[in-house]
Formats: sequence, C-alpha cells, structure tokens
Amino acid sequence: MALDTQTTPAMRMDSLFKSYGAVEVLHDINVEIGAGEFLVLVGPSGCGKSTLLNCIAGLETISGGALFIDGRNVTEEPPKDRDIAMVFQSYALYPTMSVAENIGFGMKIRKVPTQQRKAKINEVARLLQIEHLLDRKPSQLSGGQRQRVAMGRALVRNPALFLFDEPLSNLDAKLRVEMRAEIKRLHRNTNATIVYVTHDQVEAMTLASRIIVLKDGRVQQIGSPEEIYDRPANTFVADFMGSPPMNLIPSTLKDGRIQLGDKLLHVDTEHLPQVDGAITLGIRPEHFSLTEGQADLTVTPTMIENTGAQSYVTFELSGMPVVASLPGRMSETRTAPVGLNFNLRAITAFDPETGDRIT
Repeated sequence: MALDTQTTPAMRMDSLFKSYGAVEVLHDINVEIGAGEFLVLVGPSGCGKSTLLNCIAGLETISGGALFIDGRNVTEEPPKDRDIAMVFQSYALYPTMSVAENIGFGMKIRKVPTQQRKAKINEVARLLQIEHLLDRKPSQLSGGQRQRVAMGRALVRNPALFLFDEPLSNLDAKLRVEMRAEIKRLHRNTNATIVYVTHDQVEAMTLASRIIVLKDGRVQQIGSPEEIYDRPANTFVADFMGSPPMNLIPSTLKDGRIQLGDKLLHVDTEHLPQVDGAITLGIRPEHFSLTEGQADLTVTPTMIENTGAQSYVTFELSGMPVVASLPGRMSETRTAPVGLNFNLRAITAFDPETGDRIT
C-alpha cells in the first residue's frame, strides 16, 4: 500500500482509526503520500472520507494510531501548527472583502509585510487567471470564480499539504468539468501535495495520481487510476469505479469454458484464473463490441439509451441485467437480437462468496 520512495513522505498514516464512543468509523488506515502526489479519497456517502480528511486537518481528534506530516508527528497538534491549507465544499469567503483581501487575509493576520503580500496575491491571481477580479466582491463572482478565490487563499500559504473537501460539488456539470481541468493544471504547475475528497469517481479517475477507495471506514484498494479501473480488488471497487459500472455476472468456470446461464463460451485459459467452479465474471461495458459475423453472444436488448456518441444496450445474462457500451447510435425501440463479442483479455474473475478478485 505504501508509496515506494527514498525521501520522507509528505504525509504518513500509521494504523489510524477514529471512533465516536463505541462506534468505530475509520479502521486501521495505513498509507504514505509522496511529495507532489495527488491522492484522492473516494467512496459513497458515509464511507468516512471526509472524516479522514478532517483527522488529517486536525478538525477531528484521532482515536488511535499516528499521523505524520513532512516527517513530523502531528497527531496531537492543533490545526494551526500542521502546515496545511484547506479548500472546503462551501467557498467560505468574507462577503465584505474584495477578492484580493480574501486571498491575502491569512497573510495579513500573520503580519506579512504589505509589499510581499501584494506580490504573492498577484502571483497566485495570475496562476488562477483571476487578475481581473481582484477588486470585486464575492457577490459579483460566479461559482467557479469563487472557488478559484478559495483556492487562491490556500495557495498563498505554500503549505506542506493541501486538503480539498469536495470543492466542486456545488458547481453545475459544465463548470465542474472546467474546474477539474483547472485543478489538474494547477497541480501540474505547482507540484503541490494534495489530498482530495470526492464521491465522484470521474473526478477521482481524472485528477488522481493515486486513489484510495473507502467503504464503511475501511480501505478497499489503493492504486493508480489504471490499477483501480483495470484490476479492481473486489466487486465493490469494480461496481463503484466506472460509469456505467463493471458488469458482475454469476458464472461457472471449468476446463477453459465459461457457463453464462444457458450460454457456454470457450475461452483461452491464459486469460482466466486457474480455478474450477462458481465465479463472478466482471466485464466493463466498453469491452463489448458489436459484430455482424460470428458472435460470442447473441442477446435481445431490454433497453437502449443513446448518449450521443454511444449507445448503452441493456440485456439479460444469467438472470442479471448487463450493459454494453457501443459506439454510435441505435434505435431505442429495437428488439431484434444483437451479436456481441467481448475482449477476453479484459475480463476479471471474483470469488462469489468473498467478492475478492481471483488472480
């Protein structure tokens, strides 16, 4: 789980847990974050990701284990001494102050000299492309501009660690895409160390250098976006990461053949785990392809959804709804059978009892 690095990690959590009375909400969290890394905590509502972020920030007391930032044990330190900067879901801007005053307020409190403060405000404003907004009040800004100001207030700190708590959840869909690109550009230009919380798996996949998937306060998997997507550790990760999610189909594997309901497929054994018996077969919707010739499967659509560039074709297999993501458009009223092939190199097998991936 730990990042292989020769230098002191920017942050390290050792057996961290958090409880409220008898209720334990974070269980034995162990992870290292390297300098310049963009780590995303992702999971459904109530999984503990914001609680974990608040423990890092010092806004929640850690019940057990230890937290190190830049090699220093900060487990018992108050937030002001942890050398962190936080960007919240709400912009939390001072409404009576200008953009420049909001960005520079922390430096003013710390009695940074006026000229140095102005220089830093201008530098951060250029980086965030908001130089033309410095004299405006928050009420005169759009949601995306307000979020840039909130980020600017954090950036002038130049801390050891940036914490982002679902910063894009208040924005509309188009603005979220724009701000996602802005945050990615910002990270590339500053090489800042970032811990970012989101419930949106698309944000996690596009922003992260590594992802931690959480469920019920427990780490399900830590890895790069590619590892999480291509080699999910269990059926929860497979189902949560992906839109549409991975299809999970009850199957039987024996002698290089997969039984899918009443359909029997012959598969090269090099693409399958060396087991015989019941499995849960995982296949991503985009790993199906439409064919007019010899097909691995011939299915009858139960629903077709056109998204513009793609069609989501739903059909039944082994008594389960299965989705294929196919290029182009199809008639949404089509009921004629469809021939499909699928990429056998991309299938994943899971233990049907534990849900763990079979290697």
